[in-house]
Amino acid sequence: MPAAAQLDPGGTGLGGGLLGQGSDAAKIHAMIEAEFTLPTAAKPGRLFVTAVIAPGWHIYSITQPTSKEGNPTVTKIAVRLPEGVHLLGPFKPSVAPHAETESGYGDLRIETHAGTVTWYAPLELPARVDPAKLKITGVFSFGACDAGKCDEPQDLPFTAVLGSGMSVPDDAVGTSEEPAAAFDLQTFLLEMASALLGGFLLNLMPCVLPVLGLKVLAFVQQAGESRSRVFMLNVWYSIGLVAVFMVLAALAAGVGLAAGERYGWGEQFTDITFKITMTALVFVMALSFMGVWEIPIPGFVGAGRASDLQNKEGPTGAFCKGVFTTILATPCSGPFLGSVFGYVLKQPPYMAYCIFGAVGLGMASPYLLIGAFPSLVRFLPRPGAWMDTFKQLMGFVLLATVVYLFSLLNSLYVIPTMTLLVGLWFACWWIGRTPLTEPVHRIVAWCGGAAVAGLVGFFAFTVLLQGPIIPWKPFSPAAVAQARAEGKTVMVDFTANWCPNCKANSRFAIERDAVLQLVKTNGVEPLLADWTDRSPGVKKAFNDLGCNSIPVLAIWPAQPPDSKPIVLTDLLSESQVLEALKNAGPSKKP
Repeated sequence: MPAAAQLDPGGTGLGGGLLGQGSDAAKIHAMIEAEFTLPTAAKPGRLFVTAVIAPGWHIYSITQPTSKEGNPTVTKIAVRLPEGVHLLGPFKPSVAPHAETESGYGDLRIETHAGTVTWYAPLELPARVDPAKLKITGVFSFGACDAGKCDEPQDLPFTAVLGSGMSVPDDAVGTSEEPAAAFDLQTFLLEMASALLGGFLLNLMPCVLPVLGLKVLAFVQQAGESRSRVFMLNVWYSIGLVAVFMVLAALAAGVGLAAGERYGWGEQFTDITFKITMTALVFVMALSFMGVWEIPIPGFVGAGRASDLQNKEGPTGAFCKGVFTTILATPCSGPFLGSVFGYVLKQPPYMAYCIFGAVGLGMASPYLLIGAFPSLVRFLPRPGAWMDTFKQLMGFVLLATVVYLFSLLNSLYVIPTMTLLVGLWFACWWIGRTPLTEPVHRIVAWCGGAAVAGLVGFFAFTVLLQGPIIPWKPFSPAAVAQARAEGKTVMVDFTANWCPNCKANSRFAIERDAVLQLVKTNGVEPLLADWTDRSPGVKKAFNDLGCNSIPVLAIWPAQPPDSKPIVLTDLLSESQVLEALKNAGPSKKP
């Protein structure tokens, strides 16, 4: 397990690790280790952070009270979680802190840890992540004291990798220790009213506006139909809308409790698979609005030419519109909803269904009202050619929504998702250009388009989705000089995002498991020289190596100290990189 500082084998404890530089740097009086475990049938995965405190020293707890008279340094654990990874509860210590009252802090209750203590928290990992390659980083902040003095607060970075776990009490990890609030009828009625009003106001939120055009076209199409049919179509729309809220209620209650967590409003947008799926769905809907193809649900987007209204909205189209509208609404939170969803977290699971149902009914209320009184929308113009223009304009609005959804993606997923959209675009174009009057060709187009989109998506998320596995550090001439002065073998990759050969080298020659293993075994210092924005320092560095273009991979051997670098250029193979690393040899042992 990674350690942020090393124990001093002699003297009074810890002295090997220094923060900062210079002889007056503070000594570190704790060593930090971290790892995580996978979930089992009996308990969730866990993240463990262990502090080994020097003899004679102590640190304060993460629950240390504070006062106005002066405060000890509260221990803090800040974790930077990768995409899709979530902590399901707060950190808890493996041993209770020693507690006593100290007059120096105004008779404040002082909670301290000495020796070895492990903090642990329940952890959720995404289904498609490779746990062997996953790394969770963070910072352990603390202040160490002995009987006579306290050091300045210190921050120790740590990196958690997959491990076997540490010995901790097997208690109810991930469950809230806060008791459920007692039921109060007046408060419940007030929150239900707020939920109804907040649901109604969701119709005005920016997330929902792109699909309101669907209902405008539907209302126009319903002109002249019987009042009962108009009402039933709006009921089906409302059922689709409320159905999504019931799914969210299940996540907030039943599923959330099973996972040790209560899911919040809009939390599905923390899942990368959901975000990519929504981006793809909105994009193909935009293509349908703009006439590239037609979604095969009667009336879902006003299919066909506006003047040809025989393809009226049906129950299926109305239901799907309600579902889609609600899903798009969840990234937004309107007025009154903040306190409402906070109220749900403190109530029994069945209350989630009441509250979420009320929000759904509030959001559906305008459509139920219009269904009951169709004359409310009689100001809308009669069906005509304007509907084509309106539909295409809504297509541009949906494309703007796609841009917004891209802003929610981790940068690692942007290029693969964009590639997937190109595959879907081709599939929609193929389907859209095949006449409805040719059923055989239509089937071929659907099957072929789906196959192409699937292959493009597979390529995008297997070949293009390649995050760095080598722990690169930013390049600078000073970083190279310092690493070499410390007796390290240094590897510098000169690259740029606009360089296809650099991308190929990274994917097929450098970011490989065998290279990573040799980097770790030999203690190589990997530095990434990014020339994407034409940094003059990077250009000068590879010019000094006798190169005038990238890609360039330079490896400086640790021994002898004045050795010349091994320079590899152009397209590389994994074997070339491995051979160069072997020839450079390992870093000098400290």
